[in-house]
Amino acid sequence: MQLKQDKMASELKILHEKENPLFSRKEVQIIINSDKTPSKEDSLKLLSDNFSVSPECIIIKTIKGKFGRDEFTITASLYKSEDIKNRVEPKLKKKKEVAK
Repeated sequence: MQLKQDKMASELKILHEKENPLFSRKEVQIIINSDKTPSKEDSLKLLSDNFSVSPECIIIKTIKGKFGRDEFTITASLYKSEDIKNRVEPKLKKKKEVAK
């Protein structure tokens, strides 16, 4: 799905934004309007452009939509660096097996 940045930026609404100094991250919840459910790649690009954070420093927790609506809620954590993100976020089982 190709989303135009100009269109997305005008339809972005920040619901909740909280600075979490313990984990060195910013927790955000935004609403966007789109015809289709946005992919994780599109959401990463949108968040990195609007919050001036590298896509490698972003973890998208959820992308939720309600039936019959064009509104989608995205919950994400924005870290200050990729190193901090790797120390704080839990390791996935697939990545653990590959590392062995």
